Amino acid sequence: MAKKKFYVVWEGHKKGVFTSWNVCKKQIENFKGAQYKAFVSKDEAEKAFKGRYEDYKGKETKKVMLSSEELKKYGKPVFPSLSVDAACAGNPGRMEYRGVVSETKRQLFIQGPFEKGTNNIGEFLALVHGLGYLKQKELSYPIYSDSKIAIKWVQTGQCRTNLPISSENQQLFDLVKRAEKWLKENKYTTQILKWETKAWGEIPADFGRK
Repeated sequence: MAKKKFYVVWEGHKKGVFTSWNVCKKQIENFKGAQYKAFVSKDEAEKAFKGRYEDYKGKETKKVMLSSEELKKYGKPVFPSLSVDAACAGNPGRMEYRGVVSETKRQLFIQGPFEKGTNNIGEFLALVHGLGYLKQKELSYPIYSDSKIAIKWVQTGQCRTNLPISSENQQLFDLVKRAEKWLKENKYTTQILKWETKAWGEIPADFGRK
């Protein structure tokens, strides 16, 4: 069972601490300059709400404590490697994605923001962009993503989103088609690995907006 989270909205249609992502999402959708973040405890969330968003933006919240046996099972991340991630303000909403060097968090590429996108589409595009980047640079690094859905989409060569195409996100869907075409026409040996957040913390490419 997923661990319960608490969502702080500093700037949105309604401000406060919420116990449901769906409720939180309603407060930030179509709200320009929305400020929000997830926390793992109610006390931490309530304390954060009394403070400023700037004091928490980009900072990791407390990690879920795992036993030594559980940590041993996950091992450690592979370095050197590339990590990718996406961020989306709302669902759908303004989306962007990027790729970084896992060890140093040095940014290698960033795209967006795109209007009326989703996090899953961003994660998919980030992975394909990362694969193309590594192939172009002739680097044998593995690539990390924390999205099982995006990894599966890349493995099947298709972005299986249910998001409808509109005039607002046509540019985004053009990129999706290009990404699917790249997967169809290119062979790669890059390992695509799942970033284990609960063991290693947030993926290095995280935008720090959860």
